[in-house]
Amino acid sequence: MSLHGTLNFSDHNFPRPKVRLGCVYLPQFGPERLAATARVADEAALDELWLWEDCFLSGGISAAAIALSHSARLTVGIGVLPVPMRNVALTAMEIATLDRAFPGRVRIGVGHGVQDWMGQIGGKVSSPMTLLREYVTCLTALLDGEVVSYHGQYMSLSDVRLAWPPEGDVDLLVAAKGPLTLQLSGELATGTVLADGTAPDAVRAAIGHIDRGRANQSAIKSHSIVTYVLCATDPDARTGVDDEILDSGFDDLAQITAPDDAPAIADAAQRWIDAGTDTLVLQPAANVDIEDFVRFVGAQVQPLLHQVQ
Repeated sequence: MSLHGTLNFSDHNFPRPKVRLGCVYLPQFGPERLAATARVADEAALDELWLWEDCFLSGGISAAAIALSHSARLTVGIGVLPVPMRNVALTAMEIATLDRAFPGRVRIGVGHGVQDWMGQIGGKVSSPMTLLREYVTCLTALLDGEVVSYHGQYMSLSDVRLAWPPEGDVDLLVAAKGPLTLQLSGELATGTVLADGTAPDAVRAAIGHIDRGRANQSAIKSHSIVTYVLCATDPDARTGVDDEILDSGFDDLAQITAPDDAPAIADAAQRWIDAGTDTLVLQPAANVDIEDFVRFVGAQVQPLLHQVQ
């Protein structure tokens, strides 16, 4: 049955995903350090390690395979794969391969991609929204093991079916910032990846748009909110975070700076959780020792955050 009107999910007994904490392995760190970082994250019991597929740095799927194969329990998220770069059937094949090899440990985000970069590779389209809708629709059906025939403005598939589809549900998220993309994510995805630099009040506003999309779902489903938050855990990193805020024009409220103070970081992180974030991903400055950062967050910050849930 379709849901219509101004449904507000906060007014319903709707299951909220459990709170998870993660760290970003920035693509500036280099792929040769990823295996060691994944091992450290696993040893520190960090919930999640997130990877970016930024042009023209490391590949998201191959990086995820490295992180997964060098850890035993760590969940690995890709946030996100730019859809204009990737044939949807190939993306489905690669996601299914990862999920079957490492069941329940993969979270995949897809998005419009940075339009300047998409132009550089000849992938820029006239309607990114149409492409994203068609792509997520086809990708979801392929991962569900369906035979897909679809002929839209950008997607064209004829009797395509994965030989090795995932054996369980795959967490497929959409990166979103503007109201229309947020609404599309709420309608089609299992979660939304919010941009770095999103302050708590902006998270609340984004969820309002997402919920309008969720009202168009055929059934009420859980929907995860993933938020990247700039985080400095030492004085040198504070300088790096400040520089990124200045260069990117981020809201100054969208950061956590508490050198070597795990309780202060956990306390500050609660602001995003209270706003509706269930997966908080701490983003370090590019000048940090990533292994030390991951170890500190997993071993010292995460237990404090889980205590109050």
